[in-house]
Amino acid sequence: MAPAPSIPKAAFWMALSIASMLAMSVAGRETTAELNVFQVLELRSVIGFFILLPLVMMSGGFAAMRTQRPFAHIARNIIHYTGQAAWLYALTLIPLAVLISIEFTTPIWTAIFAVSFLGERLSRSKLTAIVLGLIGVVVIVRPSAGSMDPGHLVVLGAAVCFGISMVLVKSMTKTESVVRIIFWMLIIQSVVGLIPALYSWHTPSPGLWPWIFVIAFTGMSSHFCLARALTHADATII
Repeated sequence: MAPAPSIPKAAFWMALSIASMLAMSVAGRETTAELNVFQVLELRSVIGFFILLPLVMMSGGFAAMRTQRPFAHIARNIIHYTGQAAWLYALTLIPLAVLISIEFTTPIWTAIFAVSFLGERLSRSKLTAIVLGLIGVVVIVRPSAGSMDPGHLVVLGAAVCFGISMVLVKSMTKTESVVRIIFWMLIIQSVVGLIPALYSWHTPSPGLWPWIFVIAFTGMSSHFCLARALTHADATII
């Protein structure tokens, strides 16, 4: 049974998700200074899987991870992996503060897709927030000041992918547990990214491993908390 709607609980879990994402941003900046984007994503998925294992065992074990929606998981994770790769690549192109500012357009795209595909209602206040958010994006990227920085476009693309991913997660929470969603995220994304990661593999320096574990933990925890938030409120609210 899905949890009862609760804005305070949704806000609590979303706050934890944002905190994890901010920590992941810092760790991502450190790891991509030495490693290829695809290797960072592969290490995040593989190590994150082992971090998740205790929750899997407490949730009924591997038998409870069986899903009736394999194609939804695959589609969601290909889109999300694309967004993550773009996001990490953007970290190497533009300042972290600018990246985070543009990434915060994700709720705008989420609201647009949720209204279009989930049939969620768009109130006047939500519409106003979307318009103001889009104006904010224009102010940040300043396309009229000459050619737009490619890094801005890359992170905008990542934000759109994240918005689609959030809507797919919201639709999946009706039938899938949060642990199952994250379980398949880590499995599918580790498979998707294996070949490009091996192609560009570089043994991390000893001092980089703490940052790798930070990005693995926060990469898992941010999406776990996000999925929990989406069980308590509509995607347009989140």
